[in-house]
Amino acid sequence: MRTLPGLDLERAGRYLVEAAGGRLTGALRAEVIAGGKSNLTYLVHGESGRVVVRRPPLGLVLPSAHDMAREYQVTSALYGAGYPVARPLLLVTDEDVIGAPFYVMEYVQGVVLRDEAAPVGTAPPASTPAAVTPLASTPLAISAAQARHCGELLVDALLRLHAIDPAAAGLGRLGRPEGYLSRQVSRWRKQWEASRTRELPLLDSVADELARRVPESPEPAIVHGDYRLDNVMFSTDLSAVAAVMDWEMATVGDPLADVGLLVVYTDMPAPRVQPLLPGFPGGPDLARRYAAGSGLPTDRLDWYVALGAYKLAVICEGIHARYLRGKTVGAGFERIGETVVPLLELAGQALGRKD
Repeated sequence: MRTLPGLDLERAGRYLVEAAGGRLTGALRAEVIAGGKSNLTYLVHGESGRVVVRRPPLGLVLPSAHDMAREYQVTSALYGAGYPVARPLLLVTDEDVIGAPFYVMEYVQGVVLRDEAAPVGTAPPASTPAAVTPLASTPLAISAAQARHCGELLVDALLRLHAIDPAAAGLGRLGRPEGYLSRQVSRWRKQWEASRTRELPLLDSVADELARRVPESPEPAIVHGDYRLDNVMFSTDLSAVAAVMDWEMATVGDPLADVGLLVVYTDMPAPRVQPLLPGFPGGPDLARRYAAGSGLPTDRLDWYVALGAYKLAVICEGIHARYLRGKTVGAGFERIGETVVPLLELAGQALGRKD
């Protein structure tokens, strides 16, 4: 397939070949990589070689969101720091090429746990960062013990991220840690106004309560911003994290925001965004492992859980708005809008609300 929505291979081809450094040859074809519901990710094949391309979503793009240059900067810095991310190869900011900025990253095989775990090729060496790969058709059986171990690896990779010195990694100016939590509350309220498809008074009440009860943050760290099970790739034997993916919301801020959102993804009610794996640790278990590894107090974690649920509700509403406009690519978007109200209810419960 020479062209997909959002990726014109005729126009982008020379950039992809350049990025691959001669390892991508012959006629190119592409497929959409499953799983992502925001930025679009494609696997591009040549007669030899493969690369991964990432670009903003089609249609409505909210202000300050989907910044390819920022995402490329973050992954470049983390790759240089030895953190498991896909090696970034080339950033193209000329929107005339495919209609939006995009970047190219290295392709490495691994396993992503979604509705079912699926083996994809062979495990990369432990030192080799990996890019997300499409799910294979044959499911991989996962025992409860393996699922629990994957949860532990998930937390340990987050601890490793938060232990990186932002300034030493070249990301000292990535965000503004002072006032980070207050800005998160107001930012996602503005995003809601820009993308909402309906009136939901519960969102306003949750936002008001979050703003009223903002906790004091610990020392700032590099925050992923959307940290969850299926944004992490494991080696095919599930013994290690091969890559952490989807850095579009990364910044420097309060590390407990990542923990709160991870709890939301793990324990949220149906319809779920993240898969439910028998044996996978629950949100409180993940939080306890993080607290033990970081030494940070988690007595105010309910506030961070509420923030995570509120933020995810706004993100899902934006995706739902693009779906209603016919601006999504791939499958799995039709039920995203159904998650918004349960997430807001979860936020209210975390804040001690009864409504």
